[in-house]
Amino acid sequence: MARSTLAALITTATFLPSVPALAQAKHYPLESVEGLRLHNVAAEPAALQGKKGLRVTVSDETLRRRQGMTPEERNQLEELASIEGLDFSNGVIEVEMAGAPGPGAEQGARGFVGVAFRLQKDMQTYDAFYLRPTNGRAEDQERRNHATQYIAHPEWPWFRLRKETPSRYEAYVDLVPGAWTKIKIEVRGERARLYVHDQEQPTLIVNDVKSGAQGKGAVALWIGPGTVAHFRNLTVGPLPAN
Repeated sequence: MARSTLAALITTATFLPSVPALAQAKHYPLESVEGLRLHNVAAEPAALQGKKGLRVTVSDETLRRRQGMTPEERNQLEELASIEGLDFSNGVIEVEMAGAPGPGAEQGARGFVGVAFRLQKDMQTYDAFYLRPTNGRAEDQERRNHATQYIAHPEWPWFRLRKETPSRYEAYVDLVPGAWTKIKIEVRGERARLYVHDQEQPTLIVNDVKSGAQGKGAVALWIGPGTVAHFRNLTVGPLPAN
């Protein structure tokens, strides 16, 4: 009986799907642009509220290009700063960030700021969690409910997710524009969790990450239209033991 039980356990373990993860944590202070690949953004060292980090905005060249684009083309314009040499599949991403609408930003700007993961070389295909800081304390409950967002570009932008599955990929959390906000993202196969402000429980849960159980790619700092963002203290590490 003992042998048969052991054999069954070995057989079961053999066929369990593996979940590749980082072997050890990697830390990026983000106090310079070294090791970053900038895509449609400009980045420079800057302090915010007395803390050193990187200031990330849309590049001047991209702003000029946007003027001649259609609304659809603008929606497809990705603004990213990816970490070179980092291949991410499953693990934990932690970072401090701040976002606010910049000077001359359009009315719909929310200070969009976040992190993309499993980013492909085309700089168009990825999963991401991001914040809408101006929604955090808006005098409109619906806007508050849209304070955080999951997306998977290019097939699953926020407006498609909101139309087809209202509220499933968005959630409320208290946010202040331009203030440092710590987030943690846990990715395990097709499941991802967004934690904000060191909270023990996740703010947003996604059980069908669009890149799939075997997805992998780069990690990138992410901003949206009209945002002036700051990032510091990025850490990418393995998943906690169950």
